[in-house]
Formats: sequence, structure tokens, C-alpha cells
Amino acid sequence: MQFKRTLTIFAFVVQAFLALGVFAQSLTTAKYAGEFLSTGAGARALGMGGTSAAFANDVSAVYWNAAGLSALEYPEALFMHAQRFSGIVKFNFGAVALPYGKNATLGLGVIRLGVDDIPFTLLPRSDLALGEAYEEDGVTRINSPFAAEYFSDAEYGFFLSYGKRKSENFSYGGSVKIVHKAFHDVSAWGIGFDIGAQGKVGDKLLVGANFQDVTTTILAWNTGRKELIVPTLKIGAALPLKAEFLKGVLMPAVDADIRFEGRDFAAEFAAGPASLDYHAGLEYVLQEKIALRAGSDAGYFSAGAGLHLPKLQVDYAFMSHSDLGDTHRISVHLTISEPKYRRK
Repeated sequence: MQFKRTLTIFAFVVQAFLALGVFAQSLTTAKYAGEFLSTGAGARALGMGGTSAAFANDVSAVYWNAAGLSALEYPEALFMHAQRFSGIVKFNFGAVALPYGKNATLGLGVIRLGVDDIPFTLLPRSDLALGEAYEEDGVTRINSPFAAEYFSDAEYGFFLSYGKRKSENFSYGGSVKIVHKAFHDVSAWGIGFDIGAQGKVGDKLLVGANFQDVTTTILAWNTGRKELIVPTLKIGAALPLKAEFLKGVLMPAVDADIRFEGRDFAAEFAAGPASLDYHAGLEYVLQEKIALRAGSDAGYFSAGAGLHLPKLQVDYAFMSHSDLGDTHRISVHLTISEPKYRRK
């Protein structure tokens, strides 16, 4: 009965938001407006190809699927730093989560993706052509650009998340998300919402879904321009398996990102306004202490490792890119596992 109920809920939610995504497509004014929100959070999931919708059950669920927050027994905090595309782009993520009551958890998270120290250049003589010679104080000079100032191109996402366990095999949650972008003296603000669910099918199979920007998110720029971030449906499954001969646990996982903004050839699969990118990963944990991971992140190879210490987990993730350089990501995960802080 519980299995059928879980499947019915998932099917209803998927159908409803697929229809909503197609409707939002007709209102789209800009592609990739929310692309920085798809970077991911936590080196564990990223080492597994960006999979996590079904098995995120720690503080990183603030980003991946708020329903997973309900699994926390103690307060947790996570920080991740990444340098993308040969270090040009800096990405930082931080989150904290606090269980309360018997089956609920609150979480706070923040994302910053930015390119810093961008020179704003001017010509000494704007009335002359670039490279043209001119006289100044008896000295011949070349009209060459100079850095008048430096600025950043930064994008921020702020999450307030809530997760609750409805039953042993079903949890749900959601996030209120504030988005801010700034480029020199141009900036934008927006607010959006994510909703998610996780369930267990049978004894082991984990399934999950997260609808990002479910009502669409409108970015309002101080120039008067408005950009629409359309919904993304992220669905996934994972299967933890005890591997007695390896003295550990193996977990294969798959995710799919379904978007509705007409990405065409930029996506792995596309049909009209809808597109799909897939993620696949495998994790092996040895005696709950050392983890090894590998995966495919929308077609790009990823790998990672983790060290599980008392109250502390350190993870590393790598992703290759033939054109834009490799990406390295490190995250630190702290669990305040003191008896007085345990969920009541």
C-alpha cells in the first residue's frame, strides 16, 4: 500500500510540473538565466557525476532536494570551494541545517559564483582611434587602453529550506530561493521556489524528484529588463548495496535534468522546448571511513574521494572538460553529534 501511494504521489507531481514547465516556456525571455544554480553543492555528489536527488540526506540537501533534510539527526554544516575552468570562475557554497521536533529540519544555504578582478578599461583619448599617436606635454603617446577600475561578475543564491518525513518511506520539502546578480553597476533580484520529494521503493531502491524554480523565477534588473528562469525537473534513483566481499557499500545512482527553455544542441537530448541531461555515478565506501567515486556529469568524466572522520567528512571531486579546463572541488562537512543536540 505504501509503495503504491508513493508512486501515485510521484506520478501526479511529475505530470503537474511537466505541464507547468511547458507553459513557462512561452514566457521565457532569456536562456541560461539560472545556469549558475545548476553547478551543484557538495563534493560527494559532484564526484558521482552530479547525482543526488534520491539520496541527499545531509545538509547538502538544502541544494539537491530539501526533502532529504528530514533524515538529519544532528545539526550539520557544509562548505565547498571550487575553481572552474582553469581557476577563472570561483564557486563557493555554504549551508547549515538544524533538526527540530520529531521529523522536520530547517536549512540555510548560500551560493556565490563569480569572476573577480575584471578590468574596466578606458582610452586616454576617447576622441582618437585605438593605437593612434598623440602629443601630450611634449611627449608622444599611444592611445592604449588602461584599467580605470576592477569589478566582479557575481551571482548569488540564498536558500531557506524545510524538509519533513511523512513516513518511513516518504519525505517532502521545499526551499524559498532569493537570487541576486551583479555586473559592474548593473544588478538584478529575483525570488523562486523549489519543491522536492524522496521515497523508498521496496527495501533498498531510493527515488527522488526536485522541481527547481517551480513557479518560474523572474529576475528584475535595475535597467528595467526582466528575465525568466524556467522550471527544471531533476529526478533520480539510487541503490545502496552491501558488498561483503569488498567490506563496504556500493551505490550506483542516476539523475536526469529536464528543462523547458529550448536548449537544442546544447543539451544531450532535446525535443522542441524540452531538453534532458543525464548524470550517472558510483560510490564505494569502505567500512564507513573511505569513499571512492566516479561518474559522468552531463557527458563529462568526474571522480572523487572522501575521508570520513568522527564528526568531520572531507570530500574532493574532479571534473574534466576538453575545452574549458578541469574543475577541482573540495567540501568539508561537519556534524555536531553531541547527545544534547540530537533530534528530540
